[in-house]
Amino acid sequence: MFVIKRDGTFVPFDKEKIVIAINKAFLEVDQQLYETDTAKDIAEEIELIIEQKNLTVEEIQDLVEEFLMRSERKDVARSYIRFRYKKEILRQTSNTYDSILKLIELENEDIKEENSNKNAIVASTQRDYMAGEVSKDLTRRFLLPTVVKEAHDAGEIHFHDADYFAQHIHNCCLVNLEDMLQNGTVINKTMIEKPHSFATACNIATQIMAVVASGQYGGQTVSLSHLAPFVDISREKIRKQVEEELDMAWLPIAGKADLIEQITEKRVKEEIKRGVQTIQYQINTLNTSNGQTPFVSINMYLGEVPEGQVKNDLALIIEEVLEQRIQGVKNEAGVWITPAFPKLLYVLEEDNMQNGKYWYLTELAAKCTAKRLVPDYISEKMMKKLKLSKGEVEGKGDCYPCMGCRSFLTPDRSGCGYDNIAKAKNYIPNTPKYYGRFNQGVVTINLVDVACSVSSVNEFWQLLNQRLDICHLALQTRHERLEGTTSDISPIHFQYGALARLEKGEKIDALLHDGYSTLSLGYAGLWECVYKLIGKKLIEPEGKELGLEIMRKLNDACAEWKAAENIDYSLYGSPIESTTYKFAKCLKKKFGIIEGVTDKDYITNSYHVKVTEPIDAFSKLAFESEFQALSPGGAISYVEVPNLNNNIEAVLEIIKFIYDNIMYAELNTKSDYCQICGFDGEIQIVEINEGNKLDWRCPQCGNMDHDKMNVARRTCGYIGANFWNQGRTEEINERVLHL
Repeated sequence: MFVIKRDGTFVPFDKEKIVIAINKAFLEVDQQLYETDTAKDIAEEIELIIEQKNLTVEEIQDLVEEFLMRSERKDVARSYIRFRYKKEILRQTSNTYDSILKLIELENEDIKEENSNKNAIVASTQRDYMAGEVSKDLTRRFLLPTVVKEAHDAGEIHFHDADYFAQHIHNCCLVNLEDMLQNGTVINKTMIEKPHSFATACNIATQIMAVVASGQYGGQTVSLSHLAPFVDISREKIRKQVEEELDMAWLPIAGKADLIEQITEKRVKEEIKRGVQTIQYQINTLNTSNGQTPFVSINMYLGEVPEGQVKNDLALIIEEVLEQRIQGVKNEAGVWITPAFPKLLYVLEEDNMQNGKYWYLTELAAKCTAKRLVPDYISEKMMKKLKLSKGEVEGKGDCYPCMGCRSFLTPDRSGCGYDNIAKAKNYIPNTPKYYGRFNQGVVTINLVDVACSVSSVNEFWQLLNQRLDICHLALQTRHERLEGTTSDISPIHFQYGALARLEKGEKIDALLHDGYSTLSLGYAGLWECVYKLIGKKLIEPEGKELGLEIMRKLNDACAEWKAAENIDYSLYGSPIESTTYKFAKCLKKKFGIIEGVTDKDYITNSYHVKVTEPIDAFSKLAFESEFQALSPGGAISYVEVPNLNNNIEAVLEIIKFIYDNIMYAELNTKSDYCQICGFDGEIQIVEINEGNKLDWRCPQCGNMDHDKMNVARRTCGYIGANFWNQGRTEEINERVLHL
C-alpha cells in the first residue's frame, strides 16, 4: 500500500500519521491530549480503501474531512479543515521563499530566463522578480478560481503576468502623447506644461514613457506624429535667433532672406537629431520600476498628419530615427550594436511606396531592417480592409499601431471616440479613437493539449468548448480585478492624459466596457494541434481548412462573450516567450513524445508555419495573411532571412509584398557581436554537455561567455538581447531561412 506524495513519489502507507493528525484536531478543540476511537476508526476505514488503490495525500485528507463531518464531532472536523488550510499556506509560503532565495542566488533558471530583456543579476530586476513571486503566490492562493489555477498549472492554459496580477494594473496601451504634450501633464506631482521646442518635447516624452511603463506591465506605443508639430515651433524660435544674429553683425548681406532660411533649416535638423538622440539614449538607459528598459514601440505613420509643413517635418523625424537606428548604440566596449528598444513600427502607405514622394524613407527603412532587424511593417492598405469602425466600409477603415509588439485594439465600435468618456483634452467629435485606449490582460489556450487529450475531431470540439469556458472565467477574473479601481492607482495613466483625465478618486470602470479597452484570448500551437488531429500539416489543404475552422471557433467564442457582457474580447496570437517551454514540458510529461507534436522543447507560436518547415518568404506571408485576418486582437508574421546588407533590393521586394498582402510583418535578420575577438556576424548555437543543452558560441574565437557577447534575435515580435530558455533557444536554432 502506497501514498502518492505531492512531488509524485510513492511512500508506504502509515495509518498512524492519520491518527496523529486527527488527534491534533481534537486537542485544539478540547484543549487536552488523549487517544480517540474516532481517529483510529477513520484511519482503519482509509486503510481498507487504500488496500484497493493507491491514494494521493490530498485524497487521504479529503477522506479524513468527509469521515469527520459524518461523525458527531463536526467541531473537530472544522478544526481539522483549518489545520489543513494553515499547513497549505505554510507549504506554499515556503515554496515562495525558496523560489525567491534561489532567484537571489541566481539558481532559479526558470525565472532567470523568463524574459529575454530582463537581466536577473541586477538588483532592481531582482526586486521586481521578488515582488512578482509574492504576487504569484497571492494570485494562486486567493485571487484565481481553483479551476483556472489547476488548468494553468497543468499547462492547459496560461494565465499571463500573474507576477503583477495582485495589483490593480492593466496590460499594454497606446499612449495619448498628443494630449499630454499639447495640453500639459503631471509627473510626480510636478506640472509639465506644453513644451516650446522639439528637443524639450522629446525629453518630456521619454519621461512620460518611463512613468507609464512603471504603472503597467505590458508594452506601450507612442507616435512620432505627436512630436512633429513641435518642429515648427523650434523652427520659428530658431529663425528669430538667426535674424537677430545677422542683424547684430551689421553686415549688408545679399540674399539675406534665403540665408536665414538655409541657416534655420540646418539648425532645425540639428535639433531634430538631438531630440531623436534623446529618445534613443534615454529609453536604452532608463530603468523602470520593473527592472528593465521601458518596452516602447514608436509609430512612424505619415498618414496621421495633414499635408504640408507638419508632414514634411514628420518625414524629417522618421528619417533621423532610421539613420540613428542604423548606426545603433554603443555597448560597454564602445562598439555599435543593435538595441532591443525602442521597437520601430513603419506604416506602408501610398506616399512611401515606389514612385511615392516618400519612397526614399522606405529605402532607408529597408537598410535599417537589414542591419538592425527593425522597423516592422504595417500595411495601411491591408489594415483599412480589416479594421472597420462603426459605419466604415472595407478599404476605408482605420490604420493604427499595435500596443507594444503585436496586441491590437479592436476598432472603435462607437465610431465617435466613445463620446470622450476618457475626458481627453484633444477629443475630436465623430472621429474613431485609438490613442488613450488599452488592454486589460491576456489568457492563452494551449491548443496542442486539447488535441492530445482526445481521440477524434468531434471530441476535440467538445473539449475545446470546456477549455474555452475556463479561459472565459480567467478573463472575467482579469476584468473583475480592474473593476472598482480608482484613477489614483496610476495618475499618469488615468488622471494626467496617457489614457484619461479622470478626477481623483474616480473609478475607471467606464473605460472597461463598450469596447473602449480589450481582453485578449490568446492561443498557441495551431500547427501541432492540426497535425495531431488529422496528421496533416497546416499548409496542406486539409490542414489549412481545419486550422481556419479552429480560428473561426475561437472568434465565435469571443463574439459570444462580447455580446453577453458588452466587453471586447478579442482573439490574440500570443507571443509566448518562456511559456512555449512551459507548455512543451507539460505536454511531454502528460502525453510523452509524439512525433511532430510533442517532440520539441517548444510549440509553434499562434498560427505560424512551423520554424522547421521549408517555405519561401512570399508563400509564407501570403499563407499566414488569412490566419492573421482571423486574429483581430493581435498577430505578427515574420520571414527568416540571411544577411541582406548587400541586397537591399531583396528587402524592398518583401516590403512591397507586405504592403499588398498582409497587415503586419517583419524580417528576422541576425545582428551579433563578440567582445573578445570583434567578430561582427552571426553568433552560433551549439550543443554542449553531450547534447543535453544548447548554448551560444562565437564561430571565430569560441567565446561562450554571455557577458562578453551581444546577441540580438527576434523572439516573439520584439528583439531579445539577454538570451533565452532552452525551449526558445532550440526554436531559434531550428529556424529555416525563407529567402
